[in-house]
Amino acid sequence: MLDRITASLSSLAPAEQRVAKLVLADPRAFARLPVRELAERAHVSKPTVVRFCRSIGYDGLADFKLKLAGSVSEGVPFIHRSVDADDKTGDVLVKVVDNAVAAFLQYRNAASTVAIERAAEAIAATWKTGKRIEFYGVGNSGIVAQDAQHKFFRLGVTSIATSDGHMQVMSATLLRPGDCAVIISNSGRTRDLMDAADIARKNGATTIVITASGSPLASTCQIHLAADHPEGYDRYSPMVSRLMHLLIIDVLATCVALRIGSSLQPILQQMKENLRAKRYA
Repeated sequence: MLDRITASLSSLAPAEQRVAKLVLADPRAFARLPVRELAERAHVSKPTVVRFCRSIGYDGLADFKLKLAGSVSEGVPFIHRSVDADDKTGDVLVKVVDNAVAAFLQYRNAASTVAIERAAEAIAATWKTGKRIEFYGVGNSGIVAQDAQHKFFRLGVTSIATSDGHMQVMSATLLRPGDCAVIISNSGRTRDLMDAADIARKNGATTIVITASGSPLASTCQIHLAADHPEGYDRYSPMVSRLMHLLIIDVLATCVALRIGSSLQPILQQMKENLRAKRYA
């Protein structure tokens, strides 16, 4: 991203060049400072700061700072570094956390909002018509499926979560048009999940998949939420893909909650009161 700014310098107006040089001098500071201070440091007006961002292809200052923060975070020293035998606890903490943060930022910058919107609309439509919503996953993805069921249940959205291959095939066989199956897989090549997705799709159900781009599941399901983060099996590697899948489920659940609307508020309030009464009884 910084190379792109450097290459654009000669085509920018003189005032915009001062903003560009401010970015190149300290990208971390630029990403966190308010527009007023940025303008003062570059000796330009606040609109000039915004014009600079648009001149190099971004929607505005907010969009530019968001992408810049992601790019800077992905370049921190420990990213994609393996944990070594002589690492101290502090080194391990930084490496594991920074790898996870970098993966999330990469997902945020690359995620398709169109696909997320389609998935949220499909789940909300299924809920509104009282049809079946099911989450399928195997292994670590099975844990994500259970978490998804829990999150959506809190919204008053009843669903089923299964991590057993036989149960998934049987359950998919019962799906019909209007139903929705959400399949979660890191590799997108698990045989049981591929079979369940194929049966669900042939029965007319909407199939949503959270998996890597280019995998068999990605190409066979109707809505693909790309989650690209290969685990490194040649060294210690945190299970970042599972964290990413949980994050995507959070985004989906929030989008569905917004579509359900104000009717959700009294349900959540009553749920909190009941849980509080149980906890302190």
